[in-house]
Amino acid sequence: MEATTAVGHEPRTCDAALARAFGFLGKRWNGVLLGTLVRGSAGFAELKRAVKGISDSVLSERLSELAAAGLVRRTVEEGPPVAVTYHVTEAGQALMPALEALTTWAEHNLPT
Repeated sequence: MEATTAVGHEPRTCDAALARAFGFLGKRWNGVLLGTLVRGSAGFAELKRAVKGISDSVLSERLSELAAAGLVRRTVEEGPPVAVTYHVTEAGQALMPALEALTTWAEHNLPT
């Protein structure tokens, strides 16, 4: 019987940038909010109506995270009444081809 030697392989690792992207976009609602805002600016109440099932506190938290990441801009228009509007930034717009590709993939590969 002939002895075989194990071929040395480098351990697999996940790309750090991909892990960061999915860590952020994989957080429930972040991608959905971006996909909603790419259709146009919206206020808090409008986003709450558009994204079924999201609570006020989670919506507020996610919008703050998206703004901190530079993907969404929050604009306050002095009133009365004071109006807060959220807009997708250039960095957020740059994600749209990836989100559109994920949407197409999901339509063809994931059950509804």
